[in-house]
Amino acid sequence: MLYHKTFEQDSRRDWVVFVHGAGGSSAIWFKQLRAYRAHFNVLLLDLRGHGQSHPLQQVVKGHYSFRAVTEDIVQLLDHLRISSAHFVGISLGTILIRHLAELCPERVKSMVLGGAILRLDVRSRLLVQLGRVGQHILPYMWLYRLFAFIIMPRQHHQESRHLFVREARKLCQQEFKRWFRLAADVNPLMRYFKERTLPIPTLYLMGQEDHLFLAPVREQVARDPYSQLEVIDGCGHVCNVEQPARFNRQSLAFLAAHAKA
Repeated sequence: MLYHKTFEQDSRRDWVVFVHGAGGSSAIWFKQLRAYRAHFNVLLLDLRGHGQSHPLQQVVKGHYSFRAVTEDIVQLLDHLRISSAHFVGISLGTILIRHLAELCPERVKSMVLGGAILRLDVRSRLLVQLGRVGQHILPYMWLYRLFAFIIMPRQHHQESRHLFVREARKLCQQEFKRWFRLAADVNPLMRYFKERTLPIPTLYLMGQEDHLFLAPVREQVARDPYSQLEVIDGCGHVCNVEQPARFNRQSLAFLAAHAKA
């Protein structure tokens, strides 16, 4: 079972489930917790191998798949008897939320996808190829720092870089390799999702400076009648950390429109 924390105040309120990205943990949502708890019951989780779930996942063997990691979340929802919820994700966590919506659409009331990854472009694929070669030669934290800098290169992205590098240190090298191999499955999986529009309200929150991932999101929103895009100025990939006030305001307004009274 994944490590998790719940903040439940009112059984009449909807649940919001936060899903972090690769190398992160539930700690990346510290700038959202107070604002969200004022309006929703909140579930924070650490994905397998991450944060405090790492010692709980020692029995997991072999390679990971997006389906297996997504089913971890479904099992946690079942354990907590949460029949449906709103989901908020960042980076690779957005792929897991979209996969969960594919597997169990009745459990997803709405989706807020921050720094969403919908496609790996040529630059991203080259980065993955570099990582495949380097993972056998270089310490994994060197690679992670390099990736963090390429995805979040500007001076004002420094807080995000440091936060993710600090959390990534909690991963062991084997876990890093398992999650890194998932990158090869991103494009085939997202091509499949692209062909299947789900009638689930979706808000994409993207940083204006998210140079690797913003363009595919613009394309997706242009053809998906159930989705909308908000671009946050002066912000990179990890918009919930760099611009928390705007992230919270825009995401909460969206969720309020789709929450029960």
